[in-house]
Parts: sequence; C-alpha cells; structure tokens
Amino acid sequence: MSLRIRLSRGGSKKRPFYRIVVADSRSPRDGRFIEKIGTFNPMLEKHDASRITIDSDRVKHWIGVGAKPSDRVGRFLADMDLYELPKTKTIKYKIENQTKQPKHKKKAQERLDAEKEAQQEKEQAPASEQDTATEAAEASPADEAPAAEEVTETDTATEAVESPEEATQEESNEDEEREKDA
Repeated sequence: MSLRIRLSRGGSKKRPFYRIVVADSRSPRDGRFIEKIGTFNPMLEKHDASRITIDSDRVKHWIGVGAKPSDRVGRFLADMDLYELPKTKTIKYKIENQTKQPKHKKKAQERLDAEKEAQQEKEQAPASEQDTATEAAEASPADEAPAAEEVTETDTATEAVESPEEATQEESNEDEEREKDA
C-alpha cells in the first residue's frame, strides 16, 4: 500500500478549506483517509499563522514509514524544514514561431515599411544639416560666404520634400472642396 500525504477538500462552494491527510494513494481525494495531520485555509492571508497548521511529529513519523507528500504539501513541508524537495531537471521549452494571424496584411506591411524608411531618412537628414552647420562655424571668416550658401542649399532641399502631415492636410482640403462642389 503506497501512502500519500495530500490535501482533502472541504468547505462550501467558492470557500475552500483543506485537511492535510495521510491516505492510500488509490482512495479518492475527499474520500477515506488514515489520519488527519493538519489543515490549510487558502482564504486567509499568506502571512497569517493559522493559514497552515501541521503536526510536525506525525509528519516525521509518516515520512519515516514511507509516505510521500503531494507537490503542494511537499512545498508546505519544505517551508517548515520538515521535507526536502527532490531536485528536478528544469526543461526549457523552445517557443516555435507564431502563426501569420497577428501579422499585418501585405499592403499594410508595405505601407509600414515605407513609413519606417521615411522616418529613418528624416533622422539622417538633420544629422547632415548639423554637420554642415558645425563646418560653417569652424570655417574662417573668408570661407563663411561659401559655407552659408551650402547651408541654404540644404535648407531649400529639405523644404522641397513635403512632410506626410502636410500631404494629408492637402488631401483633406481637396476632399472638402469636392464635397462642396457636389
């Protein structure tokens, strides 16, 4: 006969209360048991002393006889230094790639990629403008005029490129004009 130290549920619906019992491993969870050796009330706070009560002398006796605690009871006993949990291998599972379901559709993905590229170009453009500005500041007074011309050329080049916000404003204005005409 193999013995188990395990929890036996009592209490009403949605208000659990467990007895810690020594029982035959073949008997049902809430069925016949050999001896009650403690209680566990999960409704109490974790730091409450009466949440778990265990008769340590009886636990030592039953473990000496060959009873094996269940996982949960084993943790309780390990916290009270009455039982040493067996060392188990930790298995790290490899997570496979997700399905395509959460990904964007083809056109939406292309649009997002285009927006990323535009954002990267914007980030790179101010850096080049800062480089020309620092060169202009470092240049001698005789070289100031050509450096200033280079800065104005880059400024006009950046003005020629429309920002996406301006383009959307123009489109919305065109849409409003069409609605007024119709």
